[in-house]
Amino acid sequence: MNGVIFFFGLLGVFNGLLLSLYLFLFAKQKSLSKFLLGALVLALSIRIGKSVLLYFDPDLPKIYKQIGLSACLFIGPFLFYYLKSVLAEVKTMPRNWKWSLIGLLAGIVIVGSIRPYQSYPLFWNTYAVNSIYFVWFIGICAAGFALIPQLLRSYQLEGKLKPVEKWLLAVFLGNVIIASAFFLTLFGFSMAYYISGPLVFSFFLYLLAFGYFNTQWFEMSSKQAAEKYSNKKIDEASAKKLLAQLDQLMQSKKLYSQDMLKLADVANQLDIPAHQLSQLLNDNLGKGFKPFINEYRIQAACELLTTDNNFSLEGIGYEVGFRSKSTFFTTFKKLKQLTPAEFQARNSAKT
Repeated sequence: MNGVIFFFGLLGVFNGLLLSLYLFLFAKQKSLSKFLLGALVLALSIRIGKSVLLYFDPDLPKIYKQIGLSACLFIGPFLFYYLKSVLAEVKTMPRNWKWSLIGLLAGIVIVGSIRPYQSYPLFWNTYAVNSIYFVWFIGICAAGFALIPQLLRSYQLEGKLKPVEKWLLAVFLGNVIIASAFFLTLFGFSMAYYISGPLVFSFFLYLLAFGYFNTQWFEMSSKQAAEKYSNKKIDEASAKKLLAQLDQLMQSKKLYSQDMLKLADVANQLDIPAHQLSQLLNDNLGKGFKPFINEYRIQAACELLTTDNNFSLEGIGYEVGFRSKSTFFTTFKKLKQLTPAEFQARNSAKT
């Protein structure tokens, strides 16, 4: 059994090194996201390689332990920067990213030179390991804060995740599971968790390879997704008819007042695919789904503000579909250049 675990662990490391080399040197249309993904896979491969060798050979030379832990320092930052580069479509590495990576590299090289693992194992097994794992943990948290709100917004608007978002979620969760295996061992849990990290990495690596060589999910962007449907533009007559039906839905059923309204919900009412509704709004009205819905909500709020009713300002926001007072006030001010109270006072003065 141990031989099988050892084989699959090292196989994952070997394939990880090959994939990172491919992403660095041979991938078509090189990009920042590919470079960062390659760097992430390389750091993971080195860290996992050290773990597999250490698990089966506790007397592993300490230089390999030092190299493995040094690589571990970069896993969290590379994960965060990779996700950000895809989500924000970053084309060139920002200066603060470069300096943070240079700082980490300089720090680990200086520490490793002054206090090598060979001579200071206690220092590395306490202070260095805790610091490295802390940076890893912070990187994962930052990646989660960057990714999860985007996924929630997308699901709220579209009713589903885009392929690129599913891909990023898989990359994030894979890293979380791998990190958890090592974190549990750090806090004194069984070494069985320690070797589970490399095994999860092997599975995670094949997911990466599948994503790249079959669908290249991580290369998709919002711009590319829009280009996908650019040759399927809705003709003018059909667009005019659909927009009239859409307005009728908004006016008669007051769909905008549903605080959890999604693009897919409205598309189903029109009996068209969600991507077609999104394209209809962008091509013919020049706006996305959320701004479109918010205009109806603010229009309805204005009507309530100028009529006698028992709603408070906050209550009007909830009545027309906003989920929070702050969002209602911010959106109202953006569209009307007045706060709801100012709008109400000005229109009351006129009457």
